[in-house]
Amino acid sequence: MTLNQWILFFLVVQVIHFLGTWKLYIKAGRKAWEAAIPIYNAVVLMQIINRPKWWVILLFIPIVNLIMFPVIWVETLRSFGKTSTTDTILGVVTLGFHIYYINYFAEVQHRPDRSTKAKTEAGETVSSILFAVVVATIIHTYAIQPYTIPTSSLEKTLLVGDFLFVSKINYGPRTPQTALAFPMVHDTIPIANVKSYMSFPQLPKFRFPGFAKPKHNDIVVFNWPADTVYKFFDENKRHIDKPLDKRSNYVKRLVGMPGDDLSIKDGVVYINGKPLDLGDRAKIQYAYKVETDGVTQLDGYQLFNVMKIDPKSVGGTESPQTLIFYALTEENANLIKQMPGIKSVTKMNLLGGEQKDGKLSIFPHNQNWTGDNLGPIHIPAKGETVELNTQTLPLYERLISIYENNKLEVKNGQIYINGQLTNKYTIQQDYYYMMGDNRHMSEDSRYWGFVPEDHIVGKPVFIWFSYDTNLPNAKLFDKIRWERLFTTVHGTGQPRSYFIYFVIALAAWGIYSFIKWRKNRKNYF
Repeated sequence: MTLNQWILFFLVVQVIHFLGTWKLYIKAGRKAWEAAIPIYNAVVLMQIINRPKWWVILLFIPIVNLIMFPVIWVETLRSFGKTSTTDTILGVVTLGFHIYYINYFAEVQHRPDRSTKAKTEAGETVSSILFAVVVATIIHTYAIQPYTIPTSSLEKTLLVGDFLFVSKINYGPRTPQTALAFPMVHDTIPIANVKSYMSFPQLPKFRFPGFAKPKHNDIVVFNWPADTVYKFFDENKRHIDKPLDKRSNYVKRLVGMPGDDLSIKDGVVYINGKPLDLGDRAKIQYAYKVETDGVTQLDGYQLFNVMKIDPKSVGGTESPQTLIFYALTEENANLIKQMPGIKSVTKMNLLGGEQKDGKLSIFPHNQNWTGDNLGPIHIPAKGETVELNTQTLPLYERLISIYENNKLEVKNGQIYINGQLTNKYTIQQDYYYMMGDNRHMSEDSRYWGFVPEDHIVGKPVFIWFSYDTNLPNAKLFDKIRWERLFTTVHGTGQPRSYFIYFVIALAAWGIYSFIKWRKNRKNYF
């Protein structure tokens, strides 16, 4: 929906509210016209139902308002004596229209001094749960979100089985575009295994200011721009047109900024002609072919936290003399070279010329590039004007038509945008280039292109839990990677665990709570 359509929808809601409540406003000692003034009518309603005025803010927070509206309907009914279970159910299942009946046909009186405290333990529990869900939804949507690492594309830096907290404040939180969705889940409701949202209506894009901008080497969580699968890792691979904020979450390293000229030579990223400085925490890995004397089987390869794979899957020859490893750093490759019985250790190169759906696999799909050798490629920046022709269009066609919502057509070799013949286009937002540290096992910008600024979700700040998924038969206690608990994601030097400080703080809070409980119990009796 466009902004104008949302304004019209908001005004229609105000008319519906006025028609269904104006008599109740009068019975509460207010004026009928007060039910018709947008926002002001909500403030007055909070006074009528004896609830704090700041609740009005919750009515305008997407997703949270889906919880608050039924609460307001029920509170309105109770403020006029309709406290039965039947009235509560009718108020919810009729989407508040039961209030119309009360407004026009029921003899009711306003109860200004009614207690807002639940009369039963069950009611108190429901109120507490609703309050907790509202607070958690606000934090999850606008401040910090838990996230799990499902793949090895950032192996060594982030491991499969890491549980992260992702800050949305760093780059500025986005307001949800999907207006109707189940709170605190992404695209699928757990257990029920059904879609968690409705694609219509969609709210306009908006991002609050952040206190930092994305920069080179940041590890970033973003919505996968090319995502059309119904569910991540869904073997059925059903396709669906997903809203932006419901596309699968990816986590990669930012290697290319808006305005950069990026190229990759033998797996090394160059920015504006110079090798990108990755800092001391990034552990870049590649696939290596290891030739042995046939006696050494490298039984201790687990020491390198890598995985041995079938040579046939990467073009190798299956034999006792040839082994293929992925996710080997240069340091680990050099260690293997020094082991007895090793003839050679050779970094493999990704091949080119692969085709998918009739196109070359490497973005922009019109160059015979490889994942290890590509470019130069210019990363678009907001405000830049780019030249359009049949050679450059593959770089920008998805940007123009999908990310920036224009109608793009090519007729007889000529380019039309929104029906206008043109040979240039002005970029409307910044774009980024993301790659995984596990260069030969990562699906990233090399294959599907730029990441728009509005797809960026947030910045991982620390790992709060981690367990080793490669130990399926081990006990949970043995699976936990204790050295990774409460470690920071970014920074320099070896990651440091702050788990002991968390345990001390938790223990201190527990002792304080116990002492306070004992004191209150003593005073009570």
